[in-house]
Amino acid sequence: MQLSLKTILAILPFVASSTASTCTVTTSNLGDIATIKNDCTSIVINGVTVPAGETLDLTGLKQGTTVTFEGTTTFGYEEWTGPLISVSGSGITVTGSSGHVINGNGAKWWDGKGSNSGKTKPKFFSAHKVTGNSNIKNLNIKNTPVQGFSINNSENLVFDNINIDNSAGDTNSLGHNTDAFDISESDYITIQNSNVKNQDDCLAINSGTNIKFLSNSCSGGHGISIGSVGGRSDNTVNGVTATGNTITNSQNGLRIKTVSGATGIVENVTFKSNTISGISKYGIVIEGDYVNNGKTTGSLTTGVPITGLTVNGLTGSVDSSAQPVYVYVAGASNWNWSNVDITGGKVSQKCSGIPSGSGASC
Repeated sequence: MQLSLKTILAILPFVASSTASTCTVTTSNLGDIATIKNDCTSIVINGVTVPAGETLDLTGLKQGTTVTFEGTTTFGYEEWTGPLISVSGSGITVTGSSGHVINGNGAKWWDGKGSNSGKTKPKFFSAHKVTGNSNIKNLNIKNTPVQGFSINNSENLVFDNINIDNSAGDTNSLGHNTDAFDISESDYITIQNSNVKNQDDCLAINSGTNIKFLSNSCSGGHGISIGSVGGRSDNTVNGVTATGNTITNSQNGLRIKTVSGATGIVENVTFKSNTISGISKYGIVIEGDYVNNGKTTGSLTTGVPITGLTVNGLTGSVDSSAQPVYVYVAGASNWNWSNVDITGGKVSQKCSGIPSGSGASC
């Protein structure tokens, strides 16, 4: 069938919009982002200012879409829960070009109270239902109001070269609860080659399986944490490897915390070849009496046992008032510790539940 010239001219605009190789989102056309997501598999976010109380909605991306941040992305101020950015899709890539910055404008919300009280603060980046060998990489992020990346119901997702700088929140201790990466109910998540400066956990795993945290730098926060585990709909952590990370000027180095009176399990966790310095509280802390907001009960329960824990190579130093190792658990089994060499600090006065023959000690 031959088409007339008139028919061809009539359908050309539709063909062009549906097959456009790259679509650019600016502040002026941000309201058209739903159409852009439908039409394009290469999307550039170029110097966008997101209106107050709104999410930069990158959910439901087409299979194989690449999103690239250029210039400076900023967000208007409003007290709300967020997130400021939300992404979902299969086989997608989210990346940043040279010189770009995603500025969460956290100082507008920071009041030293984080998500506990005070101003209602938006979470920063929701990566929920991101699947199919997706990548989030090469992002430069500043000043998240509270938690950074929320990773939930995702699988086969790699974060690579993510730079989060919340160090401005150190002033007057205004930044709080600025976790970098929070993981729950996800499988095969890798976070690598990233640099975090914040005031809370560099990594917090509440639940999930087959998680790798590799060659990252964490500074100013609470260190690398598994937990708290317990009291949620999913209370299983199985298969975590944290290797080659550096934790400096932080409250803790490595931490596992399970909730007192809850049920669940933490198993097959490996901490290998990590380095710590400038640690103010614990080099490594494993506690089974956690409640919330840093509080513990002092009463151990066995509902969330920690099994199959390997610590192979933890070196560095803690402050004079800190404790190199603190363990307070019940029901733990099959631990294997070696090459733990932490200088400084004082011997823990409370240490309980270490499996016999594990090589671990306080």
